[in-house]
Amino acid sequence: MSVLETLTLDSGNEALQTAALALEKGLVLYFPSSAFALQGEESAFLTPAIVDPRSKNISFDLATDGLRGTVCQGGQADLLKSMLRRYAIFSHRLIERVLPGYVPHLSQARTSFRPVEAQGRATSYRKDDTRLHVDAFPANPVNGRRILRVFTNVNRQGKPRVWRMGEPFADVAEAFLPKIDAPIPGFAHLLYTLKITKARRSSYDHYMLKLHDAMKADMDYQRRVKQEEVRFPPGSTWIVFTDQVSHAAMSGQHMFEQTFYLPPEGLQHPELSPLKTLERLLNRTLL
Repeated sequence: MSVLETLTLDSGNEALQTAALALEKGLVLYFPSSAFALQGEESAFLTPAIVDPRSKNISFDLATDGLRGTVCQGGQADLLKSMLRRYAIFSHRLIERVLPGYVPHLSQARTSFRPVEAQGRATSYRKDDTRLHVDAFPANPVNGRRILRVFTNVNRQGKPRVWRMGEPFADVAEAFLPKIDAPIPGFAHLLYTLKITKARRSSYDHYMLKLHDAMKADMDYQRRVKQEEVRFPPGSTWIVFTDQVSHAAMSGQHMFEQTFYLPPEGLQHPELSPLKTLERLLNRTLL
């Protein structure tokens, strides 16, 4: 069974009505031909030379108009910012079209552009996104909010974005939860007091972060677990809950990504969420 739920921007209402269920079951909403494309001089940004050596991607905050992670300055920075702003707007409009029930609950986080080749980048195992993982943020606890992401491949050399996609979230949790210790009382408060985290880390965030790290650390698991390779060609867009779908970005260059946060009350089927799955397996509340 494919992990992709293929749609088009002109899919009928019946198909779109099932999009949220497919997404919350752990599938990827896949649009083979999206409506986003580079304009005019923006093709000049298809080079890793524009990325600050201390960053792995360029990010933009629509709310503050802030740009990070680039060496571009002056007019070039303004043009780059304009390109990322267009993608932020495109992504939100796509969610409005495909997942309208989410819109009243969504908060839009950073937009990023990734012109650096994903394959062969030297990093620590925790930051190595070529290893299967579910997303969790060490410094930015989500406290039960879902991590919803929109991706678009704009590579002009015909190069796909290659992912590996692993087993369902419930199977991941069953495999690794027995190896994870419960949170240490007071530790989340200490991290927040020391400003190591931007908010107090919930028990849910604790287990999600430990799952993320344990998956990446276990190379035997990376090799033996049932997985599927998926190739997202240039011009395609996909939407996925990256906190639920086990994924690894193996290769590819020149991709946009938009992150949204969705609180539990915005879900159509909260019983399918990682939060409810972990609570069921641990037999306790995590928020």
